Amino acid sequence: MKREAILKEYKDKFMEKYTHFPKGKYITVAILRQAESECIFRTEGSGEGLNKERVNLGIENKNKEFRATISKRKQTAVERRTGREYLRSKNLLFETSKSEICALNKNTPCGKCLDCMVNGYAVGEGGAQRSRIVYDNAYSILPFNIVTGRKTFNALYDNGTMRDENGKPSSSLGEDEYVKPGTVFVDMVTFKDVTFTEFVYGLSNILRSKRYGAISSRIGKIKNTILTVCFSDCELFSNLELTQSIYDKLQSEENIEFPLDIDNVVDSAKLAFENLKKEVYGDVAEVTSDELKGLLQYIKNIFMEDKASELFKEQSTQYGE
Repeated sequence: MKREAILKEYKDKFMEKYTHFPKGKYITVAILRQAESECIFRTEGSGEGLNKERVNLGIENKNKEFRATISKRKQTAVERRTGREYLRSKNLLFETSKSEICALNKNTPCGKCLDCMVNGYAVGEGGAQRSRIVYDNAYSILPFNIVTGRKTFNALYDNGTMRDENGKPSSSLGEDEYVKPGTVFVDMVTFKDVTFTEFVYGLSNILRSKRYGAISSRIGKIKNTILTVCFSDCELFSNLELTQSIYDKLQSEENIEFPLDIDNVVDSAKLAFENLKKEVYGDVAEVTSDELKGLLQYIKNIFMEDKASELFKEQSTQYGE
């Protein structure tokens, strides 16, 4: 599907070009994040517990349990690095006036690249830019005690044992909590006042990101599935509300055993989204399933055909206008 065909129905939902002034154009992307390996989502270093929150299991089910969470910072850090990696490979990250390359966590934002202008930056040469992609914590559908486990780890010496050549035992022995493969998290990412190309950039980063959390070079494989895309003139409901509504529907159909059947989850999630959408005080327009398929195919094609860099370069030139 061509860009023009995608834009035909929803052209007025995107910004024509970047502006400093808010216009109230929101695009909400509902996502299922499914663990495909063991994952560790925590705030501190080794030995710390997993991130979790005690909340109601459902909107109707008032039982309170802990849920595993993927913090918003863990999500945006991974997906932002994915985007910057692509921009860097195409020479679309720019230098500052001091000839310092645009980089994260070094106080050297260029303030001119697509990532700086979409995901935001501070302490730049021209001031600061607030992120126009809004994240929140993603919650596991099932309770924490069902979707997590514990494993003991150790650090072996070169001889493959816990003792060195002098017989001294290793002190590197500990235990980690982990999220089990098959765990499903529910998430919504909101874009605010973005152009079509900026939206494609942010959405492609979600689709192209595969590993999250600690020790991601060995574990942390996540599959991101886009459930729907919704345009509105205000923010919608929360990740937690959507997660709780999905739990209620799965429980009512007795489809609540771990690991969850992903097809049942997708069906329940779409129905929950549709019902919650009716409670929003605003103008809301959700894409059809065919339109969503066309959008995702379009994004796949521009990367396969190496056309994404042309779009992103064209977008970058507009920030200086």
